[in-house]
Amino acid sequence: MSVNKVILVGNVGKDPEVKYLDRNMAVAKFSLATSDPAYKNANGTEVPERTEWHNIVMWNRLAETAEKYIKKGSQLYIEGKIRTRQWEDKDGIKRYTTEIFADTMQFLGKRPEGGNQSEAQSSSYTSTVAEPSTSNPIPPVDSPVDDLPF
Repeated sequence: MSVNKVILVGNVGKDPEVKYLDRNMAVAKFSLATSDPAYKNANGTEVPERTEWHNIVMWNRLAETAEKYIKKGSQLYIEGKIRTRQWEDKDGIKRYTTEIFADTMQFLGKRPEGGNQSEAQSSSYTSTVAEPSTSNPIPPVDSPVDDLPF
C-alpha cells in the first residue's frame, strides 16, 4: 500500500491562471507559499525563515471556484497529490516540475480587499473529479513544455 497525500496551508503568490480545455473543462494554476518561521538553535545560531513555493493545479469545479474567489494573498488550506513531470527543453536538457494536484480547498484568514468572498470565506470545496478523464488526459510525464495548457 502506498499513499500520495499532501496538506498545505499557505498564501497565494499570484492570481490563478485559468484555461478552458475541450468540453469546457477548466484547469487553474497558481503558486502557494508556505513558510517555516525563523528560530534559534540550542547553540544560539539563528536560522532564518524559510519559504517554499508550490505549484498548485486544480481541475473542473475546483478550478472554476479558484477563478471566482482566489486572489493573490488569499490564505488557503489545500489537500492533494504530488505529481512530477519531466520533459526535454529545446536544448535537449531534461527538465522537471513538481505540482500539487488539489482535490480539497478551504479558505482561511481574512477576505482579500475588493473581493466578494462571503460565500467562499466559510466554505470548503472538494472536487469529485480532480483531474480530467482519459478522453482528456493529463499531459504525459515526457511531454514538452509547449504541449501544456499554460
